[in-house]
Amino acid sequence: MSKPLFTVYLLAIGWLCLFVPATASDADVGHGGDHHSLELDENNWTNVLNDEWMVLFYAPWCPACKSLEPEWREFAKWCDIHSSVQVASTDITISPGLTGRFIVTTLPTIFHVKNGVFRYYKMGRDKDSMISFIRERKWETVETISSWKSPNSIQMSLVAQFFKLSQKVRILHSTLMAEYGLPTWGSYLIFAIATIFIGAILGLVLVCIIDLVYPPNHKMPVKDRKDENSDSGQESDDDDELVKDELLDDQASDEPTENEPLLRNRRKIRKTD
Repeated sequence: MSKPLFTVYLLAIGWLCLFVPATASDADVGHGGDHHSLELDENNWTNVLNDEWMVLFYAPWCPACKSLEPEWREFAKWCDIHSSVQVASTDITISPGLTGRFIVTTLPTIFHVKNGVFRYYKMGRDKDSMISFIRERKWETVETISSWKSPNSIQMSLVAQFFKLSQKVRILHSTLMAEYGLPTWGSYLIFAIATIFIGAILGLVLVCIIDLVYPPNHKMPVKDRKDENSDSGQESDDDDELVKDELLDDQASDEPTENEPLLRNRRKIRKTD
């Protein structure tokens, strides 16, 4: 997928986050309640950059995530006893910024992280498959996530901020409808006007920056170009007169000497000019 299409895809996901219902109250069916699994959020996600981790992204309303829950718990217990691999999970309804940072497009999504190198886990979702993935080091044959899509890269940090903003907009949308009694279309209209206004301001700022970095080339006025053309025309006329006089001198040198006074007068006139 090309970078422009990928960016549009992320923006679409962020916009959809505005309409995903926040069901944090159902967190009791999540995967972070077990002490063997660390619940990641915006504040502690950098812990996975060190050592080896298996990280799960889930949502309480996701049926596939609920099916995976007992297998994930058993896998976390096995890692706690038999392996140095640590296990973590993230509820996307609570930490939307991590959803954008890790580019989570399907649920559940599992990552293998080894000293800051990220890989997608795409094997079976049962305990035995995950144990085999770790024990037999099958992750070594899995392609790593490219650096420009890595969760700890600068661009993914910007995407995470965008997803955080989408959550704040969603909360504002709910507040406008619940507390102020605005209809849905009224809330959308406010967001549309704000988007147009902010876009116009950003566009104006961008144009000003471009003008400062790449100032426009000012063209010479038409009047000045006409003056230059007239000056060059006068010079060419003077040159033509000199050429004609020289031709006359050459012709006169071949004529009788009675024309010599006339030639001398012409030469004097040229010298005075």
